[in-house]
Amino acid sequence: MVLLKSELVLKNGDKAPDFELSGIDDRKHSLSDFKDYKGMLVVFMCNHCPYVQAKTKALVEIYEKFKGKVAMIGINSNDPTNYPDDSFENMKKFAKERGIRFLYLVDETQEVAKRYGAVCTPDPFLFDNERRLVFHGRIDNAMKPEDAATEKTMILNIEKTLQGKKIEKDFEPSIGCSIKWKSQQT
Repeated sequence: MVLLKSELVLKNGDKAPDFELSGIDDRKHSLSDFKDYKGMLVVFMCNHCPYVQAKTKALVEIYEKFKGKVAMIGINSNDPTNYPDDSFENMKKFAKERGIRFLYLVDETQEVAKRYGAVCTPDPFLFDNERRLVFHGRIDNAMKPEDAATEKTMILNIEKTLQGKKIEKDFEPSIGCSIKWKSQQT
């Protein structure tokens, strides 16, 4: 397991890169599907990472709290050839076992992760109603899987976004396993 911090590639105010990806619902999804939401949370994640597994309850809580207002999208960019736990079929099993009801998409080419600048799992990106980046970073302040959160960073930032308030600290790195690239990233 290679542990990484998220990196700053997309900057505050940058538009969300478009995508067209298949979901575990066996449908294709693109950025335009979410135009009617007041915000959008894109989380690069996978099935096998202990950091993602530790954040699953928090992700489900975020989805339940803001469903209908904020589109929530999980994207798995890991190479399933070398990490079969992250295969499309296992994504479906993982979502069912963990109670994930938000969209969970597969980035087979890994191009979407590269355009967003995602490097680890989980690596969350919060966008406003115009799909401009307002926050990139952690879900909460529990930085290790065994830690207990005392601050729900993402929930607080989503609430500020929905209220039209500025997020003072727009980048607080997430920590997690590296995305498992098919080949060396250029």
